[in-house]
Amino acid sequence: MLLLLLLQVLTSCLWLGHGEVVTSLQSSCPQFFFQKTPPNSALTPQNPAWICQRYGNKYYFATLYDRNQRIPVYSAYLYQPGPGKRPNTWLVEPQLMGPNYPKTMEKEWTLLNHFKVSLEQLSKSQAVLQDYKNLTGLNRGHLNPSGHHGNSSSRRATFTLTNIVPQDVKLNGGAWNNYEQQTMMRMTKGCKTTYVVVGAVPGNKYIANRRVNVPSYIWSSACCEVDANNRKAWGVIAENNRNEVQLLTLGELEDSLTVLYGRGSVSLFHGACPRE
Repeated sequence: MLLLLLLQVLTSCLWLGHGEVVTSLQSSCPQFFFQKTPPNSALTPQNPAWICQRYGNKYYFATLYDRNQRIPVYSAYLYQPGPGKRPNTWLVEPQLMGPNYPKTMEKEWTLLNHFKVSLEQLSKSQAVLQDYKNLTGLNRGHLNPSGHHGNSSSRRATFTLTNIVPQDVKLNGGAWNNYEQQTMMRMTKGCKTTYVVVGAVPGNKYIANRRVNVPSYIWSSACCEVDANNRKAWGVIAENNRNEVQLLTLGELEDSLTVLYGRGSVSLFHGACPRE
């Protein structure tokens, strides 16, 4: 009996170490953060889930997910753009239902038909495709965009609903898209490695019968290593009902988020990233 108990504990620890939903991004998938340092706890919501976003057998980015609001707080990744086709298959995170489910993202259909999961069970744990149907003035907005990745698997990995928020249609296709595609390319010239953390501030509106929060603001930040001794950093923020993006210093963005989240002083990157 004691041996069986020890085996169960060992098995749960193995799941914890390699599973998608983890207890710490810093210990489980630190490679997506500058100096292996995630944002501080001032961004952590009441009911969080830390996800090392796994597609196939590889981690592609990291997400802090708000289980109550059913939107990501932020996603963190390395900026590595390249040409390629935009995916069209949406995925969900099985381990938000529990550690015994697959540790790689799956299609809803796969979970419903091969793992005997009910749609009700899945939708309790996260946003589902049905939540994003019949929207007016909003659509599915990526935090970590597929266009910032250079191969098909990394682009597919961004098509998880845990990386999606309800975003203003005009903003998503306009000023925010311009920032993602043009401003980022301009700002990262000369950068060897660029670390990105992009997030959303919960708002007062909801979709899908108050299941999924509509963010009040969308923001993004970057810390770029030019060489061993030089770095540059910046941030942007946009109200999620206006087609306008404001370019800020990293320090200015952190100050704004400190006020908007109201949980203490926000730090998005290790102190070696310039705030001015």
